[in-house]
Amino acid sequence: MTDSKTRPMPRLFLIRHGETEWSLNGRHTGRTDIPLTKRGEEDATQRAQTLVGPGKVLDPANLCTVFVSPRVRAHKTFHLLFDQVDTPPAHVITEEVREWDYGEYEGLLSSEIRAKNPTWEIWKDGCPGGESVEEMCMRVDNVIQQVRDYHRKYLEHGTVSRDVVIVAHGHFNRVAIARWNKFPLYMGTHFNVEPAGMAILSYNHRNLDEPALNALNLYAQVN
Repeated sequence: MTDSKTRPMPRLFLIRHGETEWSLNGRHTGRTDIPLTKRGEEDATQRAQTLVGPGKVLDPANLCTVFVSPRVRAHKTFHLLFDQVDTPPAHVITEEVREWDYGEYEGLLSSEIRAKNPTWEIWKDGCPGGESVEEMCMRVDNVIQQVRDYHRKYLEHGTVSRDVVIVAHGHFNRVAIARWNKFPLYMGTHFNVEPAGMAILSYNHRNLDEPALNALNLYAQVN
C-alpha cells in the first residue's frame, strides 16, 4: 500500500453539462430545466468513450464521489458519461452545485438585462431575486471544503479514493475555479467554461495548501 509521500496527488474534475438551446443562444439558465440538445447528448456520449473507463482519465476505480446538479441537463450529462461502465461511481445529486440563481434575470440575454440595468455585472452585483455574490461565494466555498476534506482523507490516510467529480454549470464552474485558487469570486470572469468541457484542479508541490488549475476546457465543443 502506498503512503502519503508516494500517492498520486488527488484531483477535482469539473465538468459542465452539454449543449442546450439556451446555452446556444446565451440565455441565463439557472433554475429552468432545459434538456440537452441532440448534439449535447452526442457530445457527452463521445466524452464517455474517450474519458471514462478502467485506465482512462475518469477511471471509476479512482473516483471517491461525484456531485451532480439536480437540473436535468447536468443529471443527463452524468448518466451519459458513466452509465456505460460496469460499476458507475457513487454520486450525490445536490442543490449545492446548482447554477447561480439568476432570480429576475432568469431566461434573459445579457443584452436584455443591461437594457434594464446598464451597469450590471453578475460578478459584482449578483442577481436581484436570486443569489448575491456573497451567497454564491459561500455556497461554492462550502463545496470546495467538502472536496478538500475528501482529498485530505485520501492523501494523508488512504481511506477514500483519489478523485472527485462535479457535473455542474457555466457560472458555477467559473466561480469554483476562481475560489479553488483562492481568488476573489469576480476573477471567475477570466475563465471560459464551454459546454461539455472539463477542467482539472489539483495542487502544486504536493501541498494541499497550494491549489492550482491543471487544465481547462478539455474536450470542449468546437462551434
